[in-house]
Amino acid sequence: VAELVVEHAEALIADAGLRRVDVDVRVAEGSLEWAVGGMTGIMRALGDRWPECADQLTPAIRFGMQMANEMMDLTMATRIDVQRTENNERMAELFEQVDLVICSTNPDVAFEAAGRLPEEVDGQAVPMGNNGALTIPSNFYGNPAISIPIGQVDGRPVGMQVLAPHHREDLLLDLALIVERERPWPLVAPGAPV
Repeated sequence: VAELVVEHAEALIADAGLRRVDVDVRVAEGSLEWAVGGMTGIMRALGDRWPECADQLTPAIRFGMQMANEMMDLTMATRIDVQRTENNERMAELFEQVDLVICSTNPDVAFEAAGRLPEEVDGQAVPMGNNGALTIPSNFYGNPAISIPIGQVDGRPVGMQVLAPHHREDLLLDLALIVERERPWPLVAPGAPV
C-alpha cells in the first residue's frame, strides 16, 4: 500500500506541477469519540423507532447505537468537542505549511465487507479504530478530501487520499480532473461483472 501511494503521489505531483514537502502530520486519535458522536445522525434518522428497531439494524450499527446510548453524556460530548477543536487547530497549522496532504485512504488494503476489521497491519497489532485512522480525522475536522483509486494488492483495492484546507474543494476537483485525464481508472471496477 505504501509503495503504491508513494508511486501515485509522485505521479500526481509531477502531473499537477506541485512540489513535494514532507511534513510530520499528527492528529489526535479520536475514533471512539467520532464513532459515538456519529451515532447522533443515525439516532435522528431512527427517531422514536429506537430501540424497538434494533433487530432491523446491521450488527455494527446496532452495536454503535447501544454503545452511544451507554456512553453519551456531557462528559462524552465534551470529549468530542475537545477532539474536534484539537484536530481543527492541528490541521490549520498544517495547512499553513502545505496546500494539500497526500496519504493512503486506508492504512491497509480493503477488507472484506462481511469480515472483521483488520487487527494487524504489516505484522503489527492495530486498534479497531486504525481502519479509519486516515479518514476519521478528516470527518472530525471537516476538511474536504478525495480518494483516488490507485491499484490493487492481492486483488483488493487501494486508494490514495488527498486533503485540502477548508473551503478548497476546487483544488481537489482540479486534481481529480488531472488524474482522470492523465491516469484514468477503468469505468468498470476490475473483476466486476460486465
